[in-house]
This record gives sequence, structure tokens and C-alpha cells, in this order.
Amino acid sequence: QVLLVESGGGLVQAGGSLRLSCAASGGSFSHYAMGWFRQAPGKEREFVASISWSGVATHYADSVKGRFTVSRDSAMNTLYLQMNSLKPEDTAVYFCAADPETWAYSDSDEREDRFDYWGQGTQVTVSS
Repeated sequence: QVLLVESGGGLVQAGGSLRLSCAASGGSFSHYAMGWFRQAPGKEREFVASISWSGVATHYADSVKGRFTVSRDSAMNTLYLQMNSLKPEDTAVYFCAADPETWAYSDSDEREDRFDYWGQGTQVTVSS
């Protein structure tokens, strides 16, 4: 069983930065593609970013492109999301997710059902 635990969320002013982390255990992290999603109050969960198992390929939602950067440290079994130039509309609970069947999906596939394992989420609040 894969366990994913997010951390690094908090309250930040607009224009500020945060770095989220997702610690993975219980599986073969280095073989999984990974993703970040977010869910704002009253809205459906949406795709934010993903990274291939090798770390070579990344993909971003248009709303965060140029501001957010996804990366991974497979030696540490950790996924990161560097968030810069934060906006109030970035306020949400952020989730990391793991896709163990990397051969079945393209690197740019944003669907939730691609990802089999999910963390509990970390709250990010951006004040104006």
C-alpha cells in the first residue's frame, strides 16, 4: 500500500511563494508518475501539475504555467510543488497523487482516474 503525505501548506500573501512536499512510502516511488491536484471550496478537484517517473517530462494546467514548478527527488521518495507569484484564486486544498501504471497513460493525461493513490491534502490560503 502506497502512503502519500503532503506538507508545506499555509497562509501567504498574494505574490508570495510556498513549496509543497509529498512524502511517499510503501511503494516504488521512482517507478511512478506523480501529480498534484487542488480543490477550492465549492469546486471540483482540478489538475495542477504532473511529472513522469523519470522526472524528464512535466505538464501543467494553464492556470499555473510559468508560476508553479513540479519536481521530484526519487532518492528521498519526495515530490515537490514550488508555487510562486501566488494569487487568491490559488487558495485550495492541494493533493498529491501517484500513477503506478505509467505505461497506460500519456505524460499529459490530466484525468483523476489515472492516479491510484492519493494523499490527504494540505491547505493553501492566499490572502489579497
